Amino acid sequence: MEVVIVPDAKAGGELIAEAIGALLSRKPDALLGVATGSTPLPIYQALAAKVRSGAVDASRARICQLDEYVGLPAGHPESYRSVVLREVIEPLGLSEASFMGPDGAAEDVRAACLAYDKALAEAGGVDLQLLGIGTDGHIGFNEPCSSLASRTRIKTLTEQTRIDNARFFDNDITQVPHHVITQGIGTILESRHPILLATGEGKADAVARTVEGPVASFVPASALQLHPHATVVVDEAAASKLKLADYFRATYAAKPAWQGL
Repeated sequence: MEVVIVPDAKAGGELIAEAIGALLSRKPDALLGVATGSTPLPIYQALAAKVRSGAVDASRARICQLDEYVGLPAGHPESYRSVVLREVIEPLGLSEASFMGPDGAAEDVRAACLAYDKALAEAGGVDLQLLGIGTDGHIGFNEPCSSLASRTRIKTLTEQTRIDNARFFDNDITQVPHHVITQGIGTILESRHPILLATGEGKADAVARTVEGPVASFVPASALQLHPHATVVVDEAAASKLKLADYFRATYAAKPAWQGL
């Protein structure tokens, strides 16, 4: 696991957008897994700016969702499909045809989960998967004690996660769904390059346990330690509880430029 400490969220977004641009230059039709929430917005903003300037050609990129609420009506503004269309697909100038995600409105949710896992495999696998991290260490919606081998499935959200997400629902927790479809930890670990971005002091404990703690289902993000090419990008606030912060800074500073992220 590589840990990169950046000054702030904007710098993290720019760094990851550069990595996506480099990937698209090597593989124009790369499948990019995207996360929702406020943390990845600097990535999408930086990437869209590169597309507008002509520095990055994303015209053949494919986009896939990490997770989706269960039970929200089609077109609900806070369904993750709507969020991805609004924050990623449209700014990059892509069509909805380039986008794939699980069907949170399906009558048979279990079948929808199996179908999405199959669709990811048939698409050739996820080349780069963006991740955020919850205050309890969850990735996607794999809450604490999720199986490290889990596949795409339905999950019940913890009360804390629903509280955290209420800000997207007019601060009304009663509007936040109780269930989601999420890529499992095992599914996430099949991506060729998972990149986790964490910003703010509120994520410092989760980051420290993810990076420096034992691999444990109690901290789902710690499973990234098992991946041969996982990157964790954190701002100074989110890195504030890392015991090896100086080492991470030194190793990244000495890294050959040709390696990229």
